[in-house]
Amino acid sequence: MARDLSGRWGESLAAAYLQKNRYTITAANYRSRFGEIDLIAEDKRYIVFVEVKLRKSDRFAQAMEFVDHRKQERLKQTAAIYLSQNEESGKQPRFDVIEIYAPDGMHTQNPQIKHWENAFE
Repeated sequence: MARDLSGRWGESLAAAYLQKNRYTITAANYRSRFGEIDLIAEDKRYIVFVEVKLRKSDRFAQAMEFVDHRKQERLKQTAAIYLSQNEESGKQPRFDVIEIYAPDGMHTQNPQIKHWENAFE
């Protein structure tokens, strides 16, 4: 349960970050039989499928490294289903990863956010 709460907390931080940077959030926690996409956002040019990774630190590895090839394939399949079910406005799809580093978990005052645009194709 705590993991779910911290994951949702991280996703809400990522959504606020994206909105601050002129993205519109169009979906959160979109699920298909292949998996889940944390956030789906749009800007003027792209529809962006966002994987959010929350970690205490990057001592072991960068959070983005946990989005391995298998996870990428599941995200691509889920994105394809989303696109087939939702009218696309001619925007180019893109896959981003947002890393959030919060050493004190949800009690972290200023979590560090790194946004990796076009993290994989």
